[in-house]
Amino acid sequence: MKNYELVLSRVEADLAAGRLRLGGRLPGERTLAEQLGISRPSVREAVRVLEAMGVVRTATGSGPEAGAVIVAEPASPLTALLRLHLATNHLPMGDIVQTRVLLESWTAREAAQNQADGEQLVVAEQLLDRMDEPGLTPEEFHLLDAEFHVALSALAGNVLIAAVMSSLRTAIHGYVLAAVPNLTDWDATAVGLRSEHRSIVAAIRAGQGDEAAALITTHIEGFYRAAQLR
Repeated sequence: MKNYELVLSRVEADLAAGRLRLGGRLPGERTLAEQLGISRPSVREAVRVLEAMGVVRTATGSGPEAGAVIVAEPASPLTALLRLHLATNHLPMGDIVQTRVLLESWTAREAAQNQADGEQLVVAEQLLDRMDEPGLTPEEFHLLDAEFHVALSALAGNVLIAAVMSSLRTAIHGYVLAAVPNLTDWDATAVGLRSEHRSIVAAIRAGQGDEAAALITTHIEGFYRAAQLR
């Protein structure tokens, strides 16, 4: 079990057992890290996943509102989403790719047609800027890549699809990173991915829904095919 899975499993168990309730507060990063024997960055990533799912709301600082607060009832849909997140590492790569194409092409089209919120697009563009930084390792690049695709999925305004994409985040990162050794030239591939990302965002900004959907489909399937060349 990966480190972040330990945190998610702990939260799911506490919700199911009633140890965590609506309005309750998660233990702090340091406490969770010590209790589970993992790093604080792993705890932080798990909390980000929970926030993307709408399970918790986080606030910085040291006052009474700081930390991560449970904002969703511990109902069956919530625990089902958490279980989906934990299960995604065991899904076939081809199934994940096909699911991504279905979800992300739809969200790209909807975001363009609905003239997605400019502030949300800025978040996606900021992630692209971070991917342009020199010296990124493939793992660092693909962590940002997975976060970028999750951010795009939120642009259509469908909370459930955004939650499912958040659940798939680690599976996406895992299969993409595992494919890197199969690529003949990672540096050239990274340049191409950056260009494709920018084109997708530009199409969404321009309100070109069909173009955005086609670009993101080509982007996802193209990487998958390239990674299978060897």
